[in-house]
Amino acid sequence: MSVRLLFDRFSDIQERVDIGDVRQASDTPGYDSDMAVVPQENWAALSEIDAEHLRPDSTIPDSMVIELVAQTLPVLTSDDLQGRLGAAAALNPLEGTWPRRRLACTASRPGQLTSTEDPAAERRIGLHIDNFDRRTYRDRHLSRRRLCLNLGPGTRYLLVGDRDVMEICRALGQDQEQHYPHTDDVRQYIAAGHPLRCLRIRLEPGQGYIAPTELVPHDGSTSGSQTWSLAAFWLG
Repeated sequence: MSVRLLFDRFSDIQERVDIGDVRQASDTPGYDSDMAVVPQENWAALSEIDAEHLRPDSTIPDSMVIELVAQTLPVLTSDDLQGRLGAAAALNPLEGTWPRRRLACTASRPGQLTSTEDPAAERRIGLHIDNFDRRTYRDRHLSRRRLCLNLGPGTRYLLVGDRDVMEICRALGQDQEQHYPHTDDVRQYIAAGHPLRCLRIRLEPGQGYIAPTELVPHDGSTSGSQTWSLAAFWLG
């Protein structure tokens, strides 16, 4: 596995992380392409052996590691969207250790297999690669990570593939000097029959992650949640 998740003890993540397979959304309405990659939803609890494979060692730079974080939130009523937007705008993320300029806020209704939409098409895109820094394959590992916090009131999930986009592009034979990794690479990789598994990490209100979203296929999810939630994002 190329994805790395920072944790101390297995018991810290044992109840929060599942693993499963992915498929293409050929028979799932609401996606921007039949090739969009989505979870198969055959989730199983992450084993201690698999968790140890995810643990970063001293050779893995911080820029390629997923960290789980938490932030104290103000008390808000369950239906107060404007209050949550205001709280996101006022947050000094992680006690001032993260840039304060917000990238976005996204309110998601419950029961969504994946949550990110193409606003122009009003269609979801499935597991995808971010491109804020637009680095080529060669320099992709230098991209900034992204902070996401769940401002509630519902539960959310981070979905993340177990292989990074550099591995994916290498399997596809992409030009390692000139190619700009893209979500289409992930879709072509799955269409060609290459293996990809998906982690599902639970985020309760006040919980979040710092992740290399320009390196790993990822998305949010509210599948199984009974309540809408607001996610706030900062680029590090």
